[in-house]
Amino acid sequence: METTDAVAGLECVDCGTVIEATAEAHRCPECDGPLDPRYDYDAIDLDRETLEGRPADSQWRYAELLPFVRETAVTTREGATPLVDCPDLADELGVDRVLLKDEGRNPTGSVRDRGASLAVTAATRSDADDVALPSTGNGGQAAAAYAGRAGLESHAYLPSRSGFTNKAMVNVHGGDMNVVGGRYGDAVGAYEEALAEHDDWYSLRAFETPYRHEGIKTLFYELVEDLEWTVPDAICYPTGIGTGIVGLAKAAREFEELGLIDETPALYAAQASGCAPIADAVADGRDDLDPVERPDTICGELEIPDPPAGSWVLEALRETDGDAVATDDPDILEAAVRVAQTTGLEPTPSAAAAASGAWELADRGAFDGDETVVIVSTGAGNKEADVLRSHLMGQGI
Repeated sequence: METTDAVAGLECVDCGTVIEATAEAHRCPECDGPLDPRYDYDAIDLDRETLEGRPADSQWRYAELLPFVRETAVTTREGATPLVDCPDLADELGVDRVLLKDEGRNPTGSVRDRGASLAVTAATRSDADDVALPSTGNGGQAAAAYAGRAGLESHAYLPSRSGFTNKAMVNVHGGDMNVVGGRYGDAVGAYEEALAEHDDWYSLRAFETPYRHEGIKTLFYELVEDLEWTVPDAICYPTGIGTGIVGLAKAAREFEELGLIDETPALYAAQASGCAPIADAVADGRDDLDPVERPDTICGELEIPDPPAGSWVLEALRETDGDAVATDDPDILEAAVRVAQTTGLEPTPSAAAAASGAWELADRGAFDGDETVVIVSTGAGNKEADVLRSHLMGQGI
């Protein structure tokens, strides 16, 4: 697999084994741990002036910090999403400034497009014909879209409770959509059975491919540039499987390594209390996760009872002096409506967990009052408008 010159290899997060960057590996050959692309930062010549001179047209403007050259990218101009000032939310949280990073503006309406672009590009570099993944919904839609653009066959395994829009658009993009059981674990099991029967399929499962979190890290690059190279005090990110937290932490380290910033933000993983293995582990001071036996939340994108790289996510929170927070479904739905009514922006319920988490953090006294807080809205509300409308009807509105 051809990579950019600065890629120094794929490093196992668990045991530290480094394999060649050209290897078509998904997991560590020594311990089966997740792999992470590593770079020779001394070989990267990138400064603020160079970036400021480039058009903000897609995440591929940061090609020096990505594993593949831009000319080979499978892209629909994902990224370059707006960072929107929300003064009313700042007043409610009691902080100096709140900005919302609106990932619903991506081509398929979610942050998953960033990782899909990188992972499908890797699949084409590996001469794959088919890609496959289990998904809660948005990832399956994004994979189908990018696979279709690349001329690949895609196979998505989704639980029946995934949103109608996600399931419909997998088919619209030409993907093979398999609805399995009612929960994400059912989809994972069916995906694993299918992959065992088709050893030529290329996996796009998060943390099985080394490249999905690698796409999400570009979100951090963008927001720091939008803030004119100042670093926010806190970033609240809705967290299910954990690619966002891992990607943001890596991006902050990289910009600091390159001298583009001189501090890093605190990262906050926001979960739904009906499925909060990461928040529970943080609260208990544990280094590993305990799987949630009976997950139950309306936030389907966050209903990941046993994140496969949980210890990596916990490490990212610790190294950024961050935290994790879980809030109840009614509070999350109310936060989605509140964001929509005060800012004009439209988060899905799962995305609104970040806003609900920020309110909870404020209530806990986590903020002093002079902070800049970024809330990441990972998906467009019109994907689950029925859920939000039902919430309003339940209130008699």
